[in-house]
Amino acid sequence: MPTSLQGIAKKAASHKGYRFRNLYGMLNEDFLKQCWRDIRKEAATGVDQVSAQEYEQHLDANIHDLVERLKQKRYRAKLVRRHYIPKGDGTQRPLGIPAVEDKLLQLAVARLLEAIYEQDFLRCSYGYRPQVGALDAVDTLTIKLQFGRYAWVVEADIKKFFDTIDHDWMVRMLAERIDDGALLRFIRKWLKAGVLDTDGMVLHPATGTPQGGTVSPVLANVFLPDVLDRGFDKVVKQHCRGEACLIRYADDCAPGNVRTR
Repeated sequence: MPTSLQGIAKKAASHKGYRFRNLYGMLNEDFLKQCWRDIRKEAATGVDQVSAQEYEQHLDANIHDLVERLKQKRYRAKLVRRHYIPKGDGTQRPLGIPAVEDKLLQLAVARLLEAIYEQDFLRCSYGYRPQVGALDAVDTLTIKLQFGRYAWVVEADIKKFFDTIDHDWMVRMLAERIDDGALLRFIRKWLKAGVLDTDGMVLHPATGTPQGGTVSPVLANVFLPDVLDRGFDKVVKQHCRGEACLIRYADDCAPGNVRTR
């Protein structure tokens, strides 16, 4: 983690109510070049049909131009190209593919948000977070069921979660930790960015974040702790007898309990 992000993480951990300013100003050339290293170079292209390899041929000039547009507030999020992938039940899952420049900026903002919110997330959350993943969630659940005292386990999935996130509530939740209007307006641009469907139609969803967007998993993790994790911890547990726990991977979760009152 770069020193600048380490400072943010340390501040976020020691001051739980602190609201961060001047995050938008951290989107400079050095930071974007660091983030570029982790861009998937073989990923599909967005609506502009510019590949990561093509963008990289003039990387310094492209990033310099991008930063200048950010400083002058001339950056505009491009349409997100929609692609459908088949699901096991015969339906199709919509996947959003941003343009490569938008991917880079989303990754940079995701790094800023992770530095702040990783200090706030509860231990029950395993999805789309650094150093933890699906196997860690399975291991924890296995140990809980093997050595804990649970009478039942419920597997739950939030239906169409990524498609139904309320934009206003999302920004309101971010504002609890971020006092930077420029960055919040920046994120809202991505939430409001139109979607180019496979039939050529341009859609403007009133809710949700495009699945496939680099920043979407982090936004989901900011949204879910307030509406699910802390609700389970402060409300559901109060109506339970004995042990109760929640294991969550993104919008999939497995709460367990001995018995309810």
